[in-house]
Amino acid sequence: MYRLYGTERSGSAAIEMALARCQADYRLENASSWQEGSGSEALKALNPLMQIPTLLLADGAVLTESAAILIYLGLEYPLSGLLSNDADLRAQQIRGLIFISSNCYAAIGVIDYPERWLAAAHDTALSALKTGATQRLHQQWETFSDIFSATAAWRPDDPGALEMLACVVTRWSETRRELQQTRPEFYAALTRIDRHPTLTAVLQRHWPAA
Repeated sequence: MYRLYGTERSGSAAIEMALARCQADYRLENASSWQEGSGSEALKALNPLMQIPTLLLADGAVLTESAAILIYLGLEYPLSGLLSNDADLRAQQIRGLIFISSNCYAAIGVIDYPERWLAAAHDTALSALKTGATQRLHQQWETFSDIFSATAAWRPDDPGALEMLACVVTRWSETRRELQQTRPEFYAALTRIDRHPTLTAVLQRHWPAA
């Protein structure tokens, strides 16, 4: 059995979707760097950065980084559809996962914690940094749409790892509202992903009012 450390409205939602798609047994441990409790203490012992999601494997090995976890599950469960069995398509899906992780996730870290990047800065400077990072995040998603949304690697009607991560990460920092204006077809694809039966239960648990 896997043990998944995460919390509501976080990146752990994408891993829950993937585990459900794989029909894998797992236990969810409510934990994050901003919560207190035994779950968060256990998370810190496994992952000193206290980043979620963190996945504990059955043999005690630890996996961190959303893209790495999704790639692992896709390879571990080749019949799940998380990753394509076609090598060329799978390569592009992995490229997309790393794009989201290195570009979009990175910008969100600055948006959520600008003080980590400008130590001892005044509120005005922190606000400016947050604004710039938000603009950059939206641009990164527009670029993602331009690169991937018209390719066979992007499968909004049969969502795999790439679509699951996009479904979750676009929910932060007003990204979807921006994409609705700038990339309406990509936005429509995201809403189709939301309605897929494999994902709806997880989404309702994390974003019940959405």
